[in-house]
Amino acid sequence: MAARDASAPVAGTELTSERVAGGILPKVLNSFDMVAIFVAIVLFISNIPGFYGNGPVSITWLLIGFVTFLVPGAIVTGQLGRLFPGEGSIYLWTHKAFGPFASFFAGFAAWWPGVLVMLSTGSVVSQLLQYLTGLTLAPWVQGLVLLGVILIAGVVSSLRFRVTQNAVNVIFVLYGLAILLVGLAAVLWLVQGHPSFTNFSNFTAGAGGWFQGINTNPLDLGSATSTWSLYGFVILALLGIEVPLNMGVEIVHMKAITRYLLWGSVVVMLAYLVDDWALLVAADPKQGGNLGALLIPVDATMGPIFKWLVGLIFIGFFLFITVVYNYSFARLLFVSGLDRRMPPALSRVNRYRVPYVAIIVQSVLAAIITVITFMVFPYVSGGNAADLSSRVYLVFQAAITVIWCVSMVFLFVDIIYIIRKFSSDFAERRIAHPAVFWVCSVIGAISSLFGMWTVFTNPFSTQLFSKADWWHAVLAVAALSLAVVPILYVVGTRSAREAPLPPEAEVAGGASS
Repeated sequence: MAARDASAPVAGTELTSERVAGGILPKVLNSFDMVAIFVAIVLFISNIPGFYGNGPVSITWLLIGFVTFLVPGAIVTGQLGRLFPGEGSIYLWTHKAFGPFASFFAGFAAWWPGVLVMLSTGSVVSQLLQYLTGLTLAPWVQGLVLLGVILIAGVVSSLRFRVTQNAVNVIFVLYGLAILLVGLAAVLWLVQGHPSFTNFSNFTAGAGGWFQGINTNPLDLGSATSTWSLYGFVILALLGIEVPLNMGVEIVHMKAITRYLLWGSVVVMLAYLVDDWALLVAADPKQGGNLGALLIPVDATMGPIFKWLVGLIFIGFFLFITVVYNYSFARLLFVSGLDRRMPPALSRVNRYRVPYVAIIVQSVLAAIITVITFMVFPYVSGGNAADLSSRVYLVFQAAITVIWCVSMVFLFVDIIYIIRKFSSDFAERRIAHPAVFWVCSVIGAISSLFGMWTVFTNPFSTQLFSKADWWHAVLAVAALSLAVVPILYVVGTRSAREAPLPPEAEVAGGASS
């Protein structure tokens, strides 16, 4: 008997999308592309101003987050990707583990954050523009900036994939340069004779120490010294490990899966550590929470020209990661259309074989939420328009973060069921001993759940929310979002049952049968 091809699909309950997606979408992604996509999804350097103001303990929590969430997530994703390298990542893997409804639920929990994150990236662009120009934009003007970002991202996402990815790769390299310039600025700050804003020799659990607040009870919501909320913040900053595998059938070589997880994780860890250290050294901790803090060391040591250069690179990056979020999350809608869990029209592709209908749907949804959040709600509700806009935006982002963590729990549970359910295939393709996946599953699931707990118990802005108002609002939005899933599933499957697949899917299905 001939030896089995290790790159052949694993036997099991096969989805339509597994059978035909590879015949519709072109294989264009190499290892470098996958690293660039991974970094674009995971490395939000704008997260650093949110936690560096807490002192060196922010580095401690980053290291703990890498060990307990990023690394376990990368190991689990690598194994699942080796077993089922199809389109849809968590959507596909959860189908293999638990069946169609759980798959749809996990897929929704993984997809919905991608729509809302497009508001986050647009908001970063808006905030950086305000910092560089010194202007204060009204909420409706900020909304126009976001709509512009969403529109550009939608158009670029629909171009020939190789062209779009080449542009993303260039921005990825420039982004790395900008991050290094921020780190270099901190070195220059010290070389020029300035003292560090942070004392790095304090290895205590007291204020300003490397272990500040870690010795407190993480469940004590009334503690004034606990820094456990930073752990949850770090978990949130590392979400998206599995997203590049939404495009599993578009990868040229399967080795790219483990390569992107390895090198992408290294880049993310180094970048977060370098720029966190840089701000601790050369930016006043009182600027914590101010996105412009990223540019303070550069402005102070290299001057306004480099400040503008780095700022414009960051703006370009956050514009293009909106592109990455749009095309990568559109693949989840694409496969749900092929599998008739949503209208098959979502799986239509354009002449470049890009799922443009899914991209349009996501762009329209993000635009509608932008208009409501920044252009309607602040002006019909009365009060301070800027505060109202911020309150709505922050609640949505927190709720979506909770939902994304739910999808990560599925990821860490999927691996345990799959390595048992497909034991022979796992034995053939395993990348580590089964005990490793059990450890990763437990640690990763606990980290995800704790990330959710942190979001509920720690308002993103204590100036705008009390703790009670915060968790009530976040719970309401998250619960309503997830409550829609069964309705979408029933309506989507019934409406799609008799609907024909797009012609390209029919052709691909015939060729694969």
